[in-house]
Amino acid sequence: MFGRHGAHDGEVGDPGLDDFYAALIALYDGLDEQESAVLNAKLILILANHIGNGAVLAEALDLARRS
Repeated sequence: MFGRHGAHDGEVGDPGLDDFYAALIALYDGLDEQESAVLNAKLILILANHIGNGAVLAEALDLARRS
């Protein structure tokens, strides 16, 4: 689903990703809609800065828009 830079496409990803997804879900526990939106924006900017590759980020934007 995520393409060449993602964790899926029918292949087994890093087993540590399960822990990441669990932590991501837990991160939103108890937040209202506004707080969730702020957290989303912060997380997107932090991850974009961490990725630091314009082509990869453009691919992610395109994938997010199409899915």
